[in-house]
Amino acid sequence: MADFDYSQVKDLIDSLPTGLWLDEANVAASDGATFPVQDPATEEVLAQVADGTSADWMRALELADAAKGDWAAFAPRERSVILTEIFNEVTRRKEDFARVMTLEMGKPYRESLGEVAYGAEYIRWFAEEAVRIPGRYSQAPAGNGTITVSHTPVGPVLAITPWNFPLAMATRKIAPALAAGCPVIVKPAAETPLTMLLFGQVIAEVFERHDVPAGVFSMITTTKSADLSSELMADARLRKVTFTGSTGVGKILVRQSADNLQRTSMELGGNAPFLINDDADLDLVLDCAMAAKMRNGGEACIAANRFIVHEAIAEEFTQRLTEKMSAVTMGHGLDESTTLGPIITAKQRDTISALVDGAVAAGATVTTGGTAPEDSGFFYPATVLTNIPDDAEILRTEIFGPVATVTTFSTLEEGVDKANDTEFGLAAYGFTENVHTADYLAHALEAGMVGINRGAISDAAAPFGGIKESGFGREGGAEGIMEYISMRYIAKP
Repeated sequence: MADFDYSQVKDLIDSLPTGLWLDEANVAASDGATFPVQDPATEEVLAQVADGTSADWMRALELADAAKGDWAAFAPRERSVILTEIFNEVTRRKEDFARVMTLEMGKPYRESLGEVAYGAEYIRWFAEEAVRIPGRYSQAPAGNGTITVSHTPVGPVLAITPWNFPLAMATRKIAPALAAGCPVIVKPAAETPLTMLLFGQVIAEVFERHDVPAGVFSMITTTKSADLSSELMADARLRKVTFTGSTGVGKILVRQSADNLQRTSMELGGNAPFLINDDADLDLVLDCAMAAKMRNGGEACIAANRFIVHEAIAEEFTQRLTEKMSAVTMGHGLDESTTLGPIITAKQRDTISALVDGAVAAGATVTTGGTAPEDSGFFYPATVLTNIPDDAEILRTEIFGPVATVTTFSTLEEGVDKANDTEFGLAAYGFTENVHTADYLAHALEAGMVGINRGAISDAAAPFGGIKESGFGREGGAEGIMEYISMRYIAKP
């Protein structure tokens, strides 16, 4: 890939906060250690970021525990106003957020702008939900008193966020926690901490204007993720853990939560099917296929991994998908012509490459892509595979990259069986022009989220989450704030 001229963004990079957000300040790690943040498109080091220690994250928990009562006592309307100001400030600085995101994560700038808008929408949504936390009052059926059901903040929250959507995956955890009255400790991914450190700066500035107690928000950047989670979760003062990431890590966190019975929300892996019936509108299908597969370069938990196509239209679909994937332009995300940025790390690129190579060795056909370039940067081309054996690993594993696999079915029931033949159940997509078939797919596809004739399904106003080994709990919608609330029943005469 071509070299990128950093002079145009040097001032922005130099202005970024690189310390921990702790005790109302951006501070160095307790031992002064740092770690590098790379641009995956060039392998250049963007910044050195504070590498937090046990002393730092335990200090964050101490502050959160001390602040929980005062923050819970803030009126819901005041919490709403604070979140609205954060939304306004993120929106005002959207170009800065988008540039930082592109630099450290790699996605094209236009996609980064889209994520900033999407992530900010969670802040606005939960600003509105803060004043709508429900309750209930009624007479007891026996007539011997009244029943009051109220909701209280669950307490200090640990939010562990991923690298693929560094702002949006965080705001849909942070915003409902703050709206509910919970202090929150955020641990951003080590690959993409700069976007979150900039977000921490916005929060700190808004909190200062409203005299929010120290400890309501802390952010610990660190390379010692396992130590952070295990030590914090061993402390009963932590009451809630929300995590987006791999199913393997999610299972570890759920086991760790048992000793102190901490509440958990787990948004884990996916292997989304994209089922196309023979009566589908192929023009619509192709547009939605590119959106569902190539958003974020395929590095998304709801990305369409398995295109399961009726045999009557499979040849035409594959040809047209290949044409669209072949037209994708790789490059640095800040170059205007780029439509596909780099993979986040060399390790992830090599994992994708190994899955493709394994499928080809087993008999699969590559219709476009399939070979990583030798230039600098962690790039992998848009790739389409057909004639894939049913037992190929690439059909069983979350690809997390710009690779589309195409398999076929002859009857709708066979197609649904193939779609559901996975331990995951986060998202699924179904395409048909028949209303009865659409209804059948909506109910037969086993996933927490189902898109019918749609390739983009994420919405701050809708509950995001999965079933089976894709986790539990929901983010977004009216349901999202309930993950941070404890229910209380009060009996009165």
